[in-house]
Amino acid sequence: FFFFKQKTAYEISACLVGSEMCIRDSSMIALGSCTMKLNATSEMMPVTWAKVGQLHPFVPVEQAQGYAQMLNELVEWLKIITKFDAVSLQPNSGAQGEYAGLLTIRAYHEARGQNHRNLCLIPMSAHGTNPASAAIAGMEVAPVKSDANGNIDLIDLEEKCQKYKDTLAAIMITYPSTHGVYEDTIKRACEIVHQYGGQVYLDGANMNAQVGWTSPGFIGADVCHLNMHKTFCIPHGGGGPGMGPICVKEHLAPYLPSHPLIKTGGEKSFGVISAAPFGSASIFPISYVYLAGMGKEGLRKATAVAILNANYLAHRLKNHYKILYTGKNGRVAHEFIIDLRSFKNKSGIKEEDIAKRLMDYGFHAPTMSFPVPGTLMIEPTESEDKAELDRFCDALIEIRNEISKVEAGEWDKNDNPLKNAPHTAEVVLSSEWNHCYSRETAAFPLPWIKAKGKYWPPVGRIDNAYGDRNLICSCPPVQTIFEANEEETQK
Repeated sequence: FFFFKQKTAYEISACLVGSEMCIRDSSMIALGSCTMKLNATSEMMPVTWAKVGQLHPFVPVEQAQGYAQMLNELVEWLKIITKFDAVSLQPNSGAQGEYAGLLTIRAYHEARGQNHRNLCLIPMSAHGTNPASAAIAGMEVAPVKSDANGNIDLIDLEEKCQKYKDTLAAIMITYPSTHGVYEDTIKRACEIVHQYGGQVYLDGANMNAQVGWTSPGFIGADVCHLNMHKTFCIPHGGGGPGMGPICVKEHLAPYLPSHPLIKTGGEKSFGVISAAPFGSASIFPISYVYLAGMGKEGLRKATAVAILNANYLAHRLKNHYKILYTGKNGRVAHEFIIDLRSFKNKSGIKEEDIAKRLMDYGFHAPTMSFPVPGTLMIEPTESEDKAELDRFCDALIEIRNEISKVEAGEWDKNDNPLKNAPHTAEVVLSSEWNHCYSRETAAFPLPWIKAKGKYWPPVGRIDNAYGDRNLICSCPPVQTIFEANEEETQK
């Protein structure tokens, strides 16, 4: 199915869920910078076919001609979308794509006798994995400031380029920025870096806001990776699966990843980035079917709806929460950040309290405290219909009303629905209730929660920091296992 011809993916999944409810089935997951789309069944079906899922990565090439044709067509489509000249399908994740792209840039500089170019500039508005990828690739890292509007500070960028002109290897830029803004100086930023001998790496994390309307190649980048598990619909979360192909301009093509068993990559390749020549090739059919089904106009419309949805949410929420960054025309890209820091002094409410309270409304929290501490970053994607967007807004607006009650002293700063969230069924149904708010407020703060079907959080509030610092083994004691084995032996 296609979302613009029939029902939305959310509507269809909601019909299929019935009483078997989990938080994904009951609501959107608006994780900023994660692009948590819903996926059509038609895209997923080929993965279940033996001819797709059971093909060994090192099978003789003559026995995999159909697969080769599919991968070649996918490469051509990605070249058209990105306006680049060559593609490597080898990287197994977005982070591995970043690493591969930077190694490609290093190989390019080395081939030109410029081994000394080993410094990577990282704007404050770039994606969070960029500094780590640059360090792992053996590069020094220098930050570039953001201006008051969250954009790359071009004055600071030029100063850094001048300062490191002899060692500058690359800059890693995210577009739209991780602040959720289309930076109108992005092409100028690329020009400055090229002027001082550096290459431009464009992080593909936010490609869902580019497809069909602009491209990394048009912007002026030399290389980018694509999160196939985000923009191109391979489901992700919980560690995988992911794919992060890299796309490059012609001058970088000779240095793309190669493989010792299957011919791929460039003739001056830096080497291998993944064990298999085409990464996790068995999940590429998902993106292939998505692209084939959507077509040029469908992809363009998907991007437009993703941007429209984000701006609709921002517009509805702006009178209740501060939208941290917007473009010159007051709009956002496909995601945006709400600033929650002012609540802490007045009410003691922190971003974590709001994130956990959203569970009582049936929502997974947006991305918390990234890229700015004390904030939530929201990305609805194109998958959600207006009713779901309104439901999400209603939840956040009602939470803002709850914060107001704490600020006014109507609710205690330490005993209120936000500080105690999430509320489990066991807590709400307990014979004891010693709170200053009702059980209904705890579990059913808005009428539609009853009508739609309640999602009950399985556990209540936990101490996140304690859990991170104190690892507890949940496995049984060794003695118990030993005794059980003895009993089994005796039987």
